[in-house]
Amino acid sequence: MRWALAKVAIATTSMVALAFCIPLALVTRQVAEDRAMMEAKESAGSMVTVLAATDDPMAVGRAVAADHTGATGRLAVHLPDAPVIGNSHADSEDVQWAAAEAETTTVPMEEGLIYLRAVLLPTDRVAVIEVYLPNEMLTAGVTTSWLTLAGIATLLVGISVVMADRLAAKVVRASRSLANASTRLGAGDLSVRVEPAGPEELKDAGEAFNTMADRLVSLVDAERELSADLSHRLRTPLTALRLDSEALPDRPDSRRIRASVEALETEVDAVIAGARQSVTDRSTRLSDVGETVAARMSMWGELAADHGRRYEMSGLDHPVWIKVPHEDVVSCIDVLIGNVFAHTPQDAPFRVHLDHRADCLVVEDGGPGIDNPTAALTRGNSGGGSSGLGLDIVARVAKAGNGQLSIGRSDLGGARIVWTFGDARIG
Repeated sequence: MRWALAKVAIATTSMVALAFCIPLALVTRQVAEDRAMMEAKESAGSMVTVLAATDDPMAVGRAVAADHTGATGRLAVHLPDAPVIGNSHADSEDVQWAAAEAETTTVPMEEGLIYLRAVLLPTDRVAVIEVYLPNEMLTAGVTTSWLTLAGIATLLVGISVVMADRLAAKVVRASRSLANASTRLGAGDLSVRVEPAGPEELKDAGEAFNTMADRLVSLVDAERELSADLSHRLRTPLTALRLDSEALPDRPDSRRIRASVEALETEVDAVIAGARQSVTDRSTRLSDVGETVAARMSMWGELAADHGRRYEMSGLDHPVWIKVPHEDVVSCIDVLIGNVFAHTPQDAPFRVHLDHRADCLVVEDGGPGIDNPTAALTRGNSGGGSSGLGLDIVARVAKAGNGQLSIGRSDLGGARIVWTFGDARIG
């Protein structure tokens, strides 16, 4: 954009400069010619005064030699019936014509210009005064003037380009700031705002962008408040379920049921707290995947032990920080491991591995696998009788964190699901 505005400034200023410089260049040349012609007329006029007093060749010769034009060999006097006095450059025919017509004329030559002036002598004869003007005199100072005009024009063009670039820089900075903010907003960073700058139109666009972002945040927060209200309605049946579990006899299965109810209440509380949190705060939080996986596996590990299901965990000894809210990480881990329990046989093993080199979380199982990975990632589509939302939730969370979700085949015989992190930091 800056280069485009600079080209417009170059074109506009160049046309204006040419519109002034071309006439000035022609006038400069004409002034130089007029100046040389004026000098020739002055020299001829001085000779006219001499010839009015005497036509003696000796006296005229002394006058020619005394004149500055004659001293440079550019002045000559043609007396009738006498040799030429001075240095002549004109053809005899031109001199004879000027004497016969008794007129003043100029004769162009390749080397310059000849000024001829006829003078009537007291004896009723006609003499001709010749002044030679070489091209150097006719163009004296013209080259310097033209170079000066060209320099001024170039300077004006340069100044206009610099000024246009400075003005364009403000517009470009404001436009880039608005474009970057729009890109970040489109990527999910709802906390981004712009400082309105530049021309009034861009300032209005910046203010409109901030208003839109504020409105978008308020709408998303309103939706989250609605989700929190709906989640809060689960407290009533959970309370009844907790009271029923407390009334059971103190046996191992009863204790496991009470622990599951408490864990469910904890999850509902976390859902409500996360839903009520502003989206702008959620978008800037970091989560430790290793710590979260270890915490969730403490629960899923107990369930796997109860089912007699073998499992492996690895790579959880080093923290891996990603720009995804903690509650979203918990939800994704529960979806990935919960699918293993829901869609594989009870004795099918599974493996959870946090790969620090590839910045990804890998969940593998020994079940039947996923025949159509594309369909499995389609929201609402499930081949296992579920809601079809689990893997889509994980895929959307991965994409929001600049990552991705892929499905393949594990060496255990079942599915291999890889959650690749976008911006991960180890340690």
